[in-house]
Amino acid sequence: MKDLLDLVHLNIDFPITDPTWIFFLVLVIILFAPIVLERLRIPHIIGMILAGIVIGEHGFNILARDSSFELFGKVGLYYIMFLAGLEMNMEDFKSIRVKATVLGLLAFIFPLGIGVWTNLNLLGYGLITSVLLASMYASHTLIAYPIVIRYGINRQRAVSIAVGGTAVTDTLTLLVLAVIAGMYKGDTSDMFWVWLVLKVVVLSVVIMLTFPRIGRWFFRRYSDQVVQYIFVMAMVFLGAGLMELIGMEGILGAFLAGLVLNRLIPHVSPLMSHLEFVGNALFIPYFLIGVGMLINVNVLFGHIDSIKVAGVMIVVALLGKWIASWLTQKIYRMKAVERELMFGLSNAQAAATLAAVLVGYNIILPSGERLLNEDVLNGTILLILVTCVVSSFITEHAAKRIAMDDAELDEEKEQQKERILIPVANPDTLDKLMQLALVVRDEKRTDNLVALNVINDNNDSVRLEMRGKRSLERAAQIAASANVFLKTVSRFDLNIATGILHTAKETEATTIVIGLHNKANIVDSFFGNLTEDLLKNTYQQVMIARFLMPVNTLRRIIVAVPPKSEFEHGFVKWITHLCRMSSQLGCRLHFFAHPQTLGYIKGYIQKKHKDVMTEYQELDNWDDLLIITGQVNYDHLLVIVSSRRGSISYDSSFERLPMQVSRYFNNNSIMLLYPDQKGDPNEALSFADPRGWAETQYYDKVGNWFYKWFKKDS
Repeated sequence: MKDLLDLVHLNIDFPITDPTWIFFLVLVIILFAPIVLERLRIPHIIGMILAGIVIGEHGFNILARDSSFELFGKVGLYYIMFLAGLEMNMEDFKSIRVKATVLGLLAFIFPLGIGVWTNLNLLGYGLITSVLLASMYASHTLIAYPIVIRYGINRQRAVSIAVGGTAVTDTLTLLVLAVIAGMYKGDTSDMFWVWLVLKVVVLSVVIMLTFPRIGRWFFRRYSDQVVQYIFVMAMVFLGAGLMELIGMEGILGAFLAGLVLNRLIPHVSPLMSHLEFVGNALFIPYFLIGVGMLINVNVLFGHIDSIKVAGVMIVVALLGKWIASWLTQKIYRMKAVERELMFGLSNAQAAATLAAVLVGYNIILPSGERLLNEDVLNGTILLILVTCVVSSFITEHAAKRIAMDDAELDEEKEQQKERILIPVANPDTLDKLMQLALVVRDEKRTDNLVALNVINDNNDSVRLEMRGKRSLERAAQIAASANVFLKTVSRFDLNIATGILHTAKETEATTIVIGLHNKANIVDSFFGNLTEDLLKNTYQQVMIARFLMPVNTLRRIIVAVPPKSEFEHGFVKWITHLCRMSSQLGCRLHFFAHPQTLGYIKGYIQKKHKDVMTEYQELDNWDDLLIITGQVNYDHLLVIVSSRRGSISYDSSFERLPMQVSRYFNNNSIMLLYPDQKGDPNEALSFADPRGWAETQYYDKVGNWFYKWFKKDS
């Protein structure tokens, strides 16, 4: 190769040290390794590691593992742990935290116990060496986590248990590592490990209390997506750096940062899409390639002791993790495929294992020997390679089966068509209405968002058309950055309300999301003519929203529900939308309703959305709506479930809603929700009531008066 390059007068020395060519070759590997290995049915992750072996100093020596691989590799490692915390559904985790703790403890105890015995009796190592080496078997890295993201099952129960178990296992492993390292750094006091645990607990509490507050403050003031991305990454490295300051590995801080920022970054949002994209496209592959460059195949197969040590390490690590997964499955009566998925995710050795072996390798004993010798170092590299291969194959197989099962279940369910229509006439409310639509939509559907711009057919239509196009482009940009398809519609019409209604029929929209009208003068009505016309001429669900802050920074959703709303046709639909919103934002749903209505709400949520955080409080009389004023804070969303005149749950007190909202909730984010009704409003038109306004409001007043009068006399 060198002679050929000299012949054509290309002076290239290996390994390549020029940053331009290093980065180019890494990008070529990231690009082509998955394409080539997909044909061989080899998981992409293994392809990156194998590519690292080939180009590394122990392969063809094309690239050296320089500081760029150390830097990007560490970023990639933190990214894996951060995304694991960020992707975790906190409501699901709360319901499975005991299971995750059990798996984490079992995955630590069994590999550690079996490892200490085999290291003492089969390999002949000392006690300290045996304990440190056995702790390496206990740790694991979520190398295969990108696989579950790719299959869209990252919120499955088994995945959440495995991710939570990783936090427990790696924390215990890193504590053992810190204690042993401290023993050889001169800190041999009996209280060393007590202080270490105390520092970890205190720092974890500080991160969990301060990071969400800082994040919420920042997101409310800065909406630029690049600035938000840089801020999130800074918080990740701040958490990792603080953990390193107290003697722990930074991966624990990165994982905690992901957990506490979870609620501020909805799963379906442009920021989440950007975080996943950059990590999976660059940093995580860089880390995997760097791991492959550590592997020295020649040394492994040149020393029989290395093969023996590696064999024992691999068997003990895989056996210990399998026993832990099997016991967890049996204890909690889980499916076999869930056990397979937990085992696949929890047996890959990389991050904490590399940290432990490098620390042990660099500790020199008084006898001049290393605490962990070269046989252990070489055996660890083979352990990493084998466990990563096994983890990737098993996770790929289990994830595919679970995804197929989910697809079959989805086909069996007769899901109602869902399509959300978002008129984008006002650029000031466009971003927040799109955010609302993204968090209430069904993630399993790809064509359920429609953005609409209606242009009045007048002399100023050209200017309005250009402004409308910019609004539609902005809406499409928001949806695309969240990897969501958005259909855009632009139409001319004499009346904006008519244009919305016609488009809703043509696109078969089931929900219309609009902004709350800004009252321009005293004569102007609270809702405005547009909203009133929509409510009168469609029985589809309408969400009328006003947000005073970004949707992802809301902390609680207060829902006021009128009596008899459980009998409305759209009862289940609006509860489902609010539960999706709560799940995406990590907010608590606090319902105020009549006791009978609360019973229906509780029953449905426990049956279909049991993981959603909820609170229930009785509201006997809708006239007592003002008692909610003390419950709604600035960072809460007040949802008032109203109804149209003539519907089952309509009450004459609804006529006071505009005045009450204007007076008592003017400084709050609010959403007025009008549920689906059966029928067609046009069918209710008659010569006596051409606008479809039946005089039911007067019947309601008279009926309520008689009811209260008889109740008082009795």
